[in-house]
Amino acid sequence: MSLKRIFLAVAVFSLWLFAGVASAANYTLWVNGRGGGGVIGDYTSFTYWGPASTNAGINKKAVNWDGYNSIASQNGTIRDALDCFCTGNNWCYIATHSAGDLMMGYTLANYGGSARVKKNAVANSSGQCGDADGTTQVGWNIKWVRAASGAAGGSELSDVGSWAVSEPLVQDLKTTTARAMYNHNDTHNVWFYMYAGAKGAWYSGILPGQDDSAVAYHSTGGVAGSAGQALCNPADWFCNDLTLGTAVNEGGSVKWGYHSVAFRDDAEAFNHYANSNWEGIVSVVRAAMVSNAI
Repeated sequence: MSLKRIFLAVAVFSLWLFAGVASAANYTLWVNGRGGGGVIGDYTSFTYWGPASTNAGINKKAVNWDGYNSIASQNGTIRDALDCFCTGNNWCYIATHSAGDLMMGYTLANYGGSARVKKNAVANSSGQCGDADGTTQVGWNIKWVRAASGAAGGSELSDVGSWAVSEPLVQDLKTTTARAMYNHNDTHNVWFYMYAGAKGAWYSGILPGQDDSAVAYHSTGGVAGSAGQALCNPADWFCNDLTLGTAVNEGGSVKWGYHSVAFRDDAEAFNHYANSNWEGIVSVVRAAMVSNAI
């Protein structure tokens, strides 16, 4: 082969390599909880969270589902988003709120090892993206999940019917139901970092231990077991402590595999609700996404 042909081949390969690198991107996906509000399929619709102009991580996308129907029936919209932005050369950081944690845990446990067609990150009005090159991969490219008031362990408000019992999602959020819905330890090696709020309300007696007025520490702290239990801040002498990180809790309870408590609301300053303005415990997770989802 002549030097000219060698040079041309090298140049073509370099351009191909550069194009491949240039197409790689990181995305920040926000998965809502109960109530919904954003337009399903519109990844720019941040109605549930707050102003779309607010910084909330690199290339942020709102992964909207209706927040009313069952986790299983709504899960396809989550898989569409993960296929769109978390396959091929692209990687995702994921933030969830409340039942969005249950949704993500369910997704990874049931589909995290499935074959996914690599997509081009260009979505249509239904929230589905075109194929990138026709090839597949196993699962998704997810760096980690940060859960604001994670409800993967359910809530006693659902158990006693304080929420509208006619909602299919409320049935899923019963503590025993949520905890038996899937293998919470099976995250396909994706870490869930838990953010537990503790600014309860007048009806907090329904919720065991510390709570954010909607979900108790046993769930927001990613604590394993078939039912909820009372866990608190260290200042509470009459309740076992929820520990930070992956450490065993006071009293011997443990977290699910690949779950770590990143924030425990010792000052009891953050409640459950975003109020469509990035408020409550969501504000703490948003700050973490700004700093770490880059």
